[in-house]
Amino acid sequence: MGRAPATTHGELSHIAVALFLERGFEETTVDDIVEAAGIGRRTFFRYFRSKNDLPWGDFDRLLDQMRGHLAALPTDLPLRDALRLAVIEFNRFPTDEIPVHRERMWLLLNVPTLMAHSTLRYAEWRQVIAEFVAERLHQSADSLEPQAIAWACLGLSIASYEQWLSHEDADLLLLIDEAFRRASATWGAQS
Repeated sequence: MGRAPATTHGELSHIAVALFLERGFEETTVDDIVEAAGIGRRTFFRYFRSKNDLPWGDFDRLLDQMRGHLAALPTDLPLRDALRLAVIEFNRFPTDEIPVHRERMWLLLNVPTLMAHSTLRYAEWRQVIAEFVAERLHQSADSLEPQAIAWACLGLSIASYEQWLSHEDADLLLLIDEAFRRASATWGAQS
């Protein structure tokens, strides 16, 4: 009968990440991925717009979860704490997913094609942050302050990921927490 076909974002992403690490990103084709997954090209493109989206997994669902998490936070929670908690929650993965997540993030932060493509995904992520900040500050999401804060949150997150990837024993969530707390201390405790 053979291998059961992969039919979720997560399964396809895992298969692709393994192939990218084994063969190289540029050397791995969509046809290689669909063959390994036991699916057709049509099915593949129902889940992902392109090969570049594979390391991101079900990113749209994660963004929706972050929106929900931010919306559920108490309105009296200081903005800096709300953002820190939401970013930590966004980056929380089951223990058995951590090794694959580490590989995924290595690819996203080191493969030039994926780094370039990441700008699109980072923009979507920043927009979620900017919309939340804008609502809290009674501003437009495209105003300077919400946009600057969204960029700062992304920078803190990427710096945390780079540290995590550089230190095998590091805890990603603790690094994110520390980065946000240090930034808050450095820039002042504005709520």
